[in-house]
Amino acid sequence: MTTVLIADDQPMQRFGFRMLLESQDDMTVVDEAGNGTEAVRLTDRHRPDVVLMDIRMPGLDGIEATRRIVAAGARTRVLIVTTFDLDEYAYEGLRAGASGFLVKDAQPEELLAGIRAVASGDAVVAPSLTRRLLDAYVHHLPASTTGAPAAPASARGADPRLASLTEREREILTVIAQGWNNTEIATRLHLAESTVKTHVTRILAKTGSRDRVQAVILAYDTGLVTPTGS
Repeated sequence: MTTVLIADDQPMQRFGFRMLLESQDDMTVVDEAGNGTEAVRLTDRHRPDVVLMDIRMPGLDGIEATRRIVAAGARTRVLIVTTFDLDEYAYEGLRAGASGFLVKDAQPEELLAGIRAVASGDAVVAPSLTRRLLDAYVHHLPASTTGAPAAPASARGADPRLASLTEREREILTVIAQGWNNTEIATRLHLAESTVKTHVTRILAKTGSRDRVQAVILAYDTGLVTPTGS
């Protein structure tokens, strides 16, 4: 059973989420929070699998609440669900440690699939945001990291978080950062999908990444992947 905490300052929105989630046999809502401070406190109390987190809330906003929840080291994962389809919110939320970002007009099945994915340790970003998010993210990088599609091998090996990766794992991390899913990786690199999943699991463990989203951020931070066409 996946336990969920709903954090949103709109009572009707919380009610709608609760009705949807509790219609599922594998989900239950443990509590509701009307602001970020409550979200942090109730997460500490209930330790839910997933927090559905709005961004704009009175007092402590959803991004700072996400940062505090992740910093506490609990197993709880955060899925940001917001009205605001804006790159800056997606970027800041994912940098704060959220495992996913969806907009509130997502289809119910998309929201439910997102919760299940995040609860299982995967990550999810609204399809409309994925490419734009990566494009926007690179503008936060130092000016020196522009031009080539990948950093030189010497630069890639410089960061200790990448040192233990095999060449195949580096290759897979690179294409994950380019937005490929497991099926695409398996097809294009001529691997079994189960093999890809094993590689991804090892990459996350070796780099200390919570999920694929954090692995993508790591790939850009370390220069393993650099922007093209910027």
